[in-house]
Amino acid sequence: MKINNMKRIDKAYINGEFTELNGVEVFDLINPSNHHKIGEVVLGNEDDTRKAIAAAKNAFKTFSKTSVEERIEILKNLKKSVEKREKELIETMILEYGGTRQFCTVGFQNMVGAFEHMIETLRDFEFKRKAGMTLVEMTPVGVVGIITPWNSSNGFICSKFATAVAAGCTVVVKPSEMSALQTQLIIECFHEAGLPAGLFNVVNGLGNVVGSEMVNHPDIAKISFTGSTHTGKMIAKGAVESMKRVTLELGGKSPNIILEDADFQQAIPQAVFGAYMNSGQACIAPTRLLVPQSRLEEVNEIVKKTVLQVVVGNPDHEDTNVGPMVSDKQYERVQSYIRLGLEEGADLLAGGVGKPEGLENGNFVKATVFTNVKNDMRIAQEEIFGPVLSIIAYRDEEEAVAIANDTPYGLAAYVTSSDEQRAVKVASQIEAGRVCVNGFKHDPLAPFGGFKQSGIGREFGAYGLEEYLEPKSILV
Repeated sequence: MKINNMKRIDKAYINGEFTELNGVEVFDLINPSNHHKIGEVVLGNEDDTRKAIAAAKNAFKTFSKTSVEERIEILKNLKKSVEKREKELIETMILEYGGTRQFCTVGFQNMVGAFEHMIETLRDFEFKRKAGMTLVEMTPVGVVGIITPWNSSNGFICSKFATAVAAGCTVVVKPSEMSALQTQLIIECFHEAGLPAGLFNVVNGLGNVVGSEMVNHPDIAKISFTGSTHTGKMIAKGAVESMKRVTLELGGKSPNIILEDADFQQAIPQAVFGAYMNSGQACIAPTRLLVPQSRLEEVNEIVKKTVLQVVVGNPDHEDTNVGPMVSDKQYERVQSYIRLGLEEGADLLAGGVGKPEGLENGNFVKATVFTNVKNDMRIAQEEIFGPVLSIIAYRDEEEAVAIANDTPYGLAAYVTSSDEQRAVKVASQIEAGRVCVNGFKHDPLAPFGGFKQSGIGREFGAYGLEEYLEPKSILV
């Protein structure tokens, strides 16, 4: 599908209307596959943000009093509106973000699923409970500031907004400015759903302008942020001033433990392709592959053969596994880590610095693997956010768990074994918010979030819904 060569986005979405901006700064939108300019977005400023917050605050007075049935109806309408624009949503994500067709198709399913699963959660959720002799009412927290990253922009907007609707909260969204074409489409979908005015508001803008205003504004009760640990810490510091609630889903350096009784011919290729999920630009990507020292050579051979099957290329093609990095800046960041791995003394098994042959015009990175990596190397400790896998050897199960936990992060982890009970026993010892046993799994009703520096709070299902609610005790 052809998208207009040059689209200009110059309005905010406030109080149910596309609104003129006070901000004047313009940000260019660049196709990461070929560096062509595909659009531009005018960025909002503090005044625009304050208008959006005022609209959300006003809408909260009535929306917070809606019934569960009314909220379910809104969620159903949102789901229908998003479903109608499937093709455009997928194609725009490929064009603007450079996500592979495989990933963007799954991303669309997650957008739709966000509304389905929150409807399911809402049907059984108890807003009134008994604690001792006391009535406990779960009440909406207030206006929620939603700040989303570029690596699955609309997926995050849909899941966070669905949760806010279920809780009875109104929202102001600051998406990544790099995702403006995608954001415009999702705004149009939500506008068509006929939402109450002020329930959903969006201001495109920079983090240090729009984001800061949201974090510091007293009328926002909670911030829900997905992004880097560095930015998450700044948000948490700012939120303390007005005692905002925060949900922070941050970085990861996820371990993938292959126990010696696993089927290596299946588990190792799966581990390689898993590390390259979303072109490596995924916070849950299993980028540390932990394998038995006694079988390291065997693992290296399987990995070498597997990497030859990884297709780096045009994200539009059905068979592409790894697309471009989102920007020049991200490309340079990944290159710097590949050079660092060589300097640190890790063995380069595949890939390396520079662009793959024939892909010099975009932000493409070779599918890269280091082996004989020590866990104290920076490539094993820091989030690279690109298609770079580190293979780390362990002596025994106890050391595997120790290495897995020797990280500042704790978002996701993976364990593979032919004995499921053994894998579950290992999984229970890993310090991470989500551990997948024997494969890559996603349960949208289970809590998702991080231990340690991977964040605060949980998203999805009933656990995620409670993060948007305050328990009020009424003692009679």
